[in-house]
Amino acid sequence: MSLSAARTITKLATAVVLACGALTVAPAAHAAGPYERGPNPTDALLEASRGPFTTSEDRVSPLSVSGFGGGRVYYPNDTSQGTFGAIAISPGYTASWSSIDWLGPRIASHGFVVIGIDTNSRTDQPASRGRQLLAALDWLVEDSPTAVRGRVDASRLAVAGHSMGGGGSLEAVVTRPQLQAAIPLAPWHTTKNWSNVRVPTLIIGGETDSVAPVSSHSEPFYQSIPASSEKAYLELNSASHLFPLTTDTTTGKYMVAWLKRFVDDDMRYEPFLCPAPRGSAIEEYRDTCPHS
Repeated sequence: MSLSAARTITKLATAVVLACGALTVAPAAHAAGPYERGPNPTDALLEASRGPFTTSEDRVSPLSVSGFGGGRVYYPNDTSQGTFGAIAISPGYTASWSSIDWLGPRIASHGFVVIGIDTNSRTDQPASRGRQLLAALDWLVEDSPTAVRGRVDASRLAVAGHSMGGGGSLEAVVTRPQLQAAIPLAPWHTTKNWSNVRVPTLIIGGETDSVAPVSSHSEPFYQSIPASSEKAYLELNSASHLFPLTTDTTTGKYMVAWLKRFVDDDMRYEPFLCPAPRGSAIEEYRDTCPHS
């Protein structure tokens, strides 16, 4: 055999070994982020009524707080995984926290501290509700009982709300752009342009909403938020303005996924948001996918 032929055979053999090796190499392991909490997510986990953490809850007396009307706080019992992100949630016009209180334990059970507020007045407007959401977050961080305060990561906070409370959540992130996420639910506000929002925002609207029609509220709100801020718009099929008042699997699933992705920086939840989710419960979904 000539020297050139031997070299050719050697090169071919090396190429075969490398190719076979490439076929058998496992994908790189997922690098866990510092704020990942809980097991790897699945559709079944996100659609269940409770997540992987057991939780506790306490009443927040209006006499013990300043700037909002009290409410309830929910938090994971686990203290072994470090602190948790936190979210304040406001009810809508004339409503109390009890109208949407299913969100408290559901979100908390995925590894968040949740404060559901009662407002100072049932008729408070969105700007006031926004200030009250921020006051509730400040209370969590600075003045809540040790069992709550010790679980809160003050650098990872979010807001949400229904109707005027949803409008209030937009007000809150404009006032405090260092927040990590906002989730307005069927939001109502006379202001239609939110181009100064810099916080990742998921707006959830109802297709048949006649109080805050998506065409004059959720959709223009979404369109006005810069894509650079990260945003998504989820429209629920055949849902009215009151969809947050009863347990809704789709709402709960994507609220948790959004909070996990942007409050916890947990990339395990990215596939639930990007590519855009589809299903019979979803009339429309728009987003800035892929997320930066």
